[in-house]
Amino acid sequence: QVQLVESGGGLVQAGGSLRLSCAASGRPASSYSMGWFRQLPGKEREFVGTISRSGGNTYYADSVKGRFTISRDSAKNMVYLQMNSLKSEDTAVYYCAASWSSRAEVKDQYVAWGKGTQVTVSS
Repeated sequence: QVQLVESGGGLVQAGGSLRLSCAASGRPASSYSMGWFRQLPGKEREFVGTISRSGGNTYYADSVKGRFTISRDSAKNMVYLQMNSLKSEDTAVYYCAASWSSRAEVKDQYVAWGKGTQVTVSS
């Protein structure tokens, strides 16, 4: 099984950018499609986007489309979430996850999760 660790979260002003990283260990991350989710306290974990095993296909939630970009570096066993034009409503804990499914947009399709990294956008 793969182990995942997110990093790169922090406090940023609205309109700013952050890049989150997800480091994979154990099984190669290239074995999985990878996704990003986010969650506010008391709310359901929300799909942000996913990237295919090859990195050739990405899919995003409408709320982040055009602002967020997922990429992966299989040689480094890393997955990234570049977040631009951040809004206060992007404030959440962000999770990296691994799935055996293609284009997995539902959290139950994911078999491994990181512990999350906090992103706070101040308005």
